[in-house]
Amino acid sequence: MTTFLVCLFAGLGAGLGTGFAGMSAAAVISPMLIAFLDMEPYQAIGIALASDVLASAVSAYTYGKNKNLDVKNGLVMMVTVMIFTFISSYAASFVPSNTMGGFSTFMTLLLGIKFIVKPVMTTKETMAAADPKKRFVQSVVCGIVIGCICGFVGAGGGMMMLLILTSVLGYELKTAVGTSVFIMTFTAFTGAASHFAIGGMPDLTILVLCVISTLIFARIAAVLANKAPAKLLNQATGVILVILGIAILAMKYL
Repeated sequence: MTTFLVCLFAGLGAGLGTGFAGMSAAAVISPMLIAFLDMEPYQAIGIALASDVLASAVSAYTYGKNKNLDVKNGLVMMVTVMIFTFISSYAASFVPSNTMGGFSTFMTLLLGIKFIVKPVMTTKETMAAADPKKRFVQSVVCGIVIGCICGFVGAGGGMMMLLILTSVLGYELKTAVGTSVFIMTFTAFTGAASHFAIGGMPDLTILVLCVISTLIFARIAAVLANKAPAKLLNQATGVILVILGIAILAMKYL
């Protein structure tokens, strides 16, 4: 029963974070599995990344259906992210366990505060005016950075990706989240596969419970997010990220 409840609440937090903000499930699921089920951190990250795959896919489908997804530039970034995710996932196996995951928690809080204090109000018209060549180069460079973070700290790159898409590449929020979860579908798959290949298969019951619960809540959150006006979505996303960030810190240090 404890295992079921931990996986359910982990999936709830991770799913809402993924559907609303393109947040990686690893930021929520990993610390919960480690704190409450005494799971080895490297495998907990693998389960979290595996949970990201379907949750991100269903979220990307929902955002794409509402025309809030940049497939062209997303594919460019995805290729570089996937390559460097695999490389950095291998490097992560040599890093002390308590080093992994801290960065994603910091990014969650920082980004949450940013959306509340300074909402992303970029329009699609502004996005369309950007130089395609410049955006291509930026996508490649940013993809390398995100890929390293994705595999190394087990964050799926979600928070870093959203920050870069909105602040560096100038995306409006819904398109940024939609593109982020599109990319994360593939980066999370790469990260999960490499984690399982190196660290072995985890407990299948926990894996299935986390995947299903994250998928359900991500779908619900993505549907609501696409119906919300930009300012409200910024505020809702910010509040969710701050709450999740504080909750993760509480689990780690209290």
